[in-house]
Order: sequence, then structure tokens, then C-alpha cells
Amino acid sequence: MTTDPAAQPASTLTLSRSLFALAIFYGGMVCIAGVLGNKQVALGPLAVEAGIFAFLLLVVTSSAIAELHGRAVANRLVLLGFVPLIISFLLTLVVLALPASPEMDPARLSSFETIMSSTPRIWLGGVFAYGISTLLNVYIFSRMKGREGARLLWLRSGIASALSQAVDTLLFISIAFYGVFPIAELLAGQMIAKVVLSIVLVPPLIYIFVGFARWLDARTG
Repeated sequence: MTTDPAAQPASTLTLSRSLFALAIFYGGMVCIAGVLGNKQVALGPLAVEAGIFAFLLLVVTSSAIAELHGRAVANRLVLLGFVPLIISFLLTLVVLALPASPEMDPARLSSFETIMSSTPRIWLGGVFAYGISTLLNVYIFSRMKGREGARLLWLRSGIASALSQAVDTLLFISIAFYGVFPIAELLAGQMIAKVVLSIVLVPPLIYIFVGFARWLDARTG
């Protein structure tokens, strides 16, 4: 009988320290990604919305869980990620609808409403892009592991992240902005930036996350 967590069915898997910690971290990154996306940052010649950093951490976290606990568990985490994502959207709507305190600085209120208000198309694009691209990342990562085993973790994570980020960009920009203005230049620029960041950041981060998770589990008991 195998004791490898990745080989156990998701329904019978014991919640380890690493899975608990990574799941909490994942939920936080799901919620903050949309907020950070309100700022565009310049990284040398690259210009990219700052939410990519939180989203890449989602990719790394789901890949680390797929590495340690299997594809089924990672997919379940991605699907559960819709819960904080949708609830945070609904809570934002409630807060925006509530009257502001008369003591609140008008400039601060205006800035808050500008940042937190999004069109339904942008929200819809974010939800679709999150679900499809993150599940695609888990699928590619797991399929590559099935073919070459546990080696080349950096290569599997980098390829899966780059491809999923390209799909994420295509889906989000197309859903959110198609027909509003020409999107070809924005699409190409964002796709290049996100793929480059995936290749540069994800491989080293995956080793940190997997190593930390194994350290946590080794302390169990």
C-alpha cells in the first residue's frame, strides 16, 4: 500500500500542515490579485498590471500542491478558490452601495470608489481567466510530471505557468475589453510580459514552496 500523498484519492487525503498552510495562502492571493491589478508597473521595458504577482503565486501554490498531493487535490483547491473570489466581489458591491460616512474625506472616498469599481465585463473576465488558466496550469504541470517523473521541477513549472499565463491574458483582455477599444497591442504586450515573468519567477519560487511544504510536513507529530 502506497503512502505517497500524491497517489491518494482527494476524498481520503488527510489535511497535512503543508496543505492547510498553502490553502490559506492561496485564498488570500485570490482576493488580493484583483486589488493589485489596479496599478500598472514598469519592469524595465515591460509594463504589466501588478495583479500578475499575486496570480503567479497562485500558479506556484497550485503547482506545489499538485507536486506534493496530486492533480485532483490541486484542482479542488482551484475550484474552492472561486468561493473567496466571488464573495469578495459581492462584498465589494455591498460596501460600494452603502452610504459613506459624512466624516470621510471626499478625495479618499473618490479614490476608493475609483479603485474598487469595475465593470461587469472586467469581473466576468477575471473569473473566467482565473478558473481556466489555473486549471490549465495544473493540467500541464501534472501531465509533464506523469511523463518524466519528479525530475525537472523548474522546467515543468515554468512551461505550465508560461502557457497558462498566455491563455489567462487572452481570455481576460478579450472578455473585458473586446469592442471597447483595439486590444491587439495591449494583448501582445501583456502576454509577452506575463510569459517572461512566468519564466523568470516561477521556477525558483516552486522550489521554495515545495521545500517549505516538505519542511512543514516533516515537523508533523
